[in-house]
Amino acid sequence: MATVHLRIGDLVWGKLGRYPPWPGKVVSPPKDLKKPRGKKCFFVKFFGTEDHAWIKVEQLKPYHPHKEEMIKINKGKRFQQAVDAVEEYLKKSKGKDQLNSDDKSKSDKGRKAAKPMKIIEEDDEDAFKGGSSDKEQTDSDPEPSIVQRLVPGTVSGFKWDSSPVKDDPHFHHFALSQSEKSTSIMEPITKRLKIIEEDTRSTSIQAADSTAINGSITPTDKRIGFLGLGLMGSGVVSNLLKMGHVVTVWNRTAEKCDLFIQEGARLGRTPAEVVSMCEITFSCVSDPKAARDLVLGPSGVLQGIRPGKCYVEMSTVDSETITELAQVITSRGGRFLEAPVSGSQQLSNDGMLVIVAAGDRTVYEDCSSCFQAMGKTSFFIAGEAGNAAKMMLILNMVQGSFMATIAEGLTLAQATGQSQQTFLDILCQGQMASTFVDQKCQNILQGNFKPDYYLKHIQKDLRLAISMGDSVNHPTPMAAAANEVYKRAKALDQSDNDMSAVYRAYIH
Repeated sequence: MATVHLRIGDLVWGKLGRYPPWPGKVVSPPKDLKKPRGKKCFFVKFFGTEDHAWIKVEQLKPYHPHKEEMIKINKGKRFQQAVDAVEEYLKKSKGKDQLNSDDKSKSDKGRKAAKPMKIIEEDDEDAFKGGSSDKEQTDSDPEPSIVQRLVPGTVSGFKWDSSPVKDDPHFHHFALSQSEKSTSIMEPITKRLKIIEEDTRSTSIQAADSTAINGSITPTDKRIGFLGLGLMGSGVVSNLLKMGHVVTVWNRTAEKCDLFIQEGARLGRTPAEVVSMCEITFSCVSDPKAARDLVLGPSGVLQGIRPGKCYVEMSTVDSETITELAQVITSRGGRFLEAPVSGSQQLSNDGMLVIVAAGDRTVYEDCSSCFQAMGKTSFFIAGEAGNAAKMMLILNMVQGSFMATIAEGLTLAQATGQSQQTFLDILCQGQMASTFVDQKCQNILQGNFKPDYYLKHIQKDLRLAISMGDSVNHPTPMAAAANEVYKRAKALDQSDNDMSAVYRAYIH
């Protein structure tokens, strides 16, 4: 294969492991981010996302010569948005170059030609290490009008390396950045990218992020079962079907299955039947009791488990429940994974959940296309099953406490004669600004408490988190205070409203 010549600013197609190619740009990495040892690779920022990663040189192709080829094989909506972002970027760059050319045409006459930018060769190991005598171009510098630098023969015979991600000990350590609010493609890379090494004491290993990819997913050929079509489960199943998965559904209230049957899902009469029909079965129910009943009850999951069957528990429950379920599933020869999700009904519908998994790593890998369809990021927590449950309870404890504090601030503003809208406007311009704060507060001010995440469920999560703290003798006074406010809201008949209805506990 001919040597690949690339430089900072070049547009490329980057391929990460088994995932489809995605348009990106070669950029300078953060100064504190080391290049993976033993790999010839470039740091790429992907268009249409906030993702960036080191990509091996054999997984890169120049953008323009392969544009038509890539557009033919990738049809997803997000992929097209990424291509549109590239074209918009090129249009702006061309305009800037034209202005620069006009401005410099007079002043540059008689001057010596500018020193050309250093070309990064395939075997240039020090290209990204800094210390160059040339002025380093950053992501915010003006971009050159010519975005591909190829030598004759570069494209000919170029083939993607098809080795899976797990064969590369470096690449599954990448944690690609995410943010709820999309930022400019031209924004300089900050320290958002993190790497979690396996040889440290950390118990966390983050899988490759799927934000740039889940518009074009190759679905697993395994039959998927799904039990529980509530606020979260409904969005998950819809996205699994949209991405081409074969899904069999069951719900305690059978009528909820009708819509998904119309969309192409199959119907299971009992949880046991679903498990017996499918290689991988997911469940997403309300609380520990519901999770246990689903597995251990009449015609339950356990009756359908056979050696090799996979069961994925997505419900947010305590670690003790997870340990019990893992033991009974594996005692029948089944394979168990816990994979609770962080998000809301809207994020579930949008396929933008965050999945936190633990248990059988091979099941996690088998679920790759499913997690891509339903979420923007997935994490695998090393160690025993139950670790993901602990992590999710901590996350929801923080979120629930924060929501109660925001409600307290809004009502205190009103009580002291301050404008609640002004409070929100100021809040959303400060360090705590987020889509979560803006949406929840706007809904409160509009009196809209349609459930996006049930108040009764966040109170359940707070209760379980407090109990978990007690079990290790760790104080949780903030969570305990918030829990009391949610309990008062439940007493005011707010259980089936959104968690933001905790606001009503302060005004009654």
